[in-house]
Amino acid sequence: MRLAVVISLTTACMLIAVEAGNFYQDVDLTWGADRAKILDQGRLLTLSLDRSSGSGFQSKKEFLFSKIDIQLKLVPGNSAGTVTTFYLSSPGPAHDEIDFEFLGNVSGEPYTLHTNVFVDGEGNREQQFHLWFDPSKDFHTYSILWTPRRIIFTVDGVPVRDFKNLAKARVAFPTKRPMRLYSSLWNADDWATRGGLVKADWSKAPFVASFRNFSGEGCPPGPPRPAAECGGTAAAWMNQALNAASRRRMSWVRRRYMIYDYCADRRRFPGGLPPECNRTAHHRGGAAR
Repeated sequence: MRLAVVISLTTACMLIAVEAGNFYQDVDLTWGADRAKILDQGRLLTLSLDRSSGSGFQSKKEFLFSKIDIQLKLVPGNSAGTVTTFYLSSPGPAHDEIDFEFLGNVSGEPYTLHTNVFVDGEGNREQQFHLWFDPSKDFHTYSILWTPRRIIFTVDGVPVRDFKNLAKARVAFPTKRPMRLYSSLWNADDWATRGGLVKADWSKAPFVASFRNFSGEGCPPGPPRPAAECGGTAAAWMNQALNAASRRRMSWVRRRYMIYDYCADRRRFPGGLPPECNRTAHHRGGAAR
């Protein structure tokens, strides 16, 4: 998997594992009727959106801490108003969640990659990026590494965000609730593109996003346990951090492609930035540009 290139992980099996391969075995199609389809003998999954409905799927397995990869090709052409999501989440209103969202745009304008972290139902930790490639032309690998110490978001093996566990400083971090992988394609033209000023062009529907090579490893649901007790490669990846080369690559992305950082938005937080922003400048990797 591409994430292994960045943080030097091995590739043995886990006690709870989803090997890259068959969507029939790995996920359930949860909404959208026949707008969600598994094709090519389980190797390809497509989600579509029309004026009536979007569509979505979820993983059959839950993970408590995990290493997740999926390859995704986004809606091509005029994707304004659409949102394609790939995220981990626990159920219920006081849920935990780790988000990748892709906000569509008019033809020729870039997608916005939106990331967020929710703990106990509270988010407000948004960071957004433009990508350094057209994500609708081909498949690209999007990865989440969730450990007790950090959450690393990567794109084609390049880290874009490293959200650290600063619980000792009373910064909330997800450590208790198992999560499933969820993905969806839906209509958000009331906010997704230029704050809702640009609406979906339904003459271009159906809008289609494609997925392949979903793989995941993680500890089974239950009380948190030492990595060694999870089996497989957990002992290798559970304690991983970015090395110097990976931190340089992340800094490059954030300097050149970050367009919003909640840790730089003093107008939003007139009473003071959230504590994780104040404690560690390297946590946010630089102000939005």
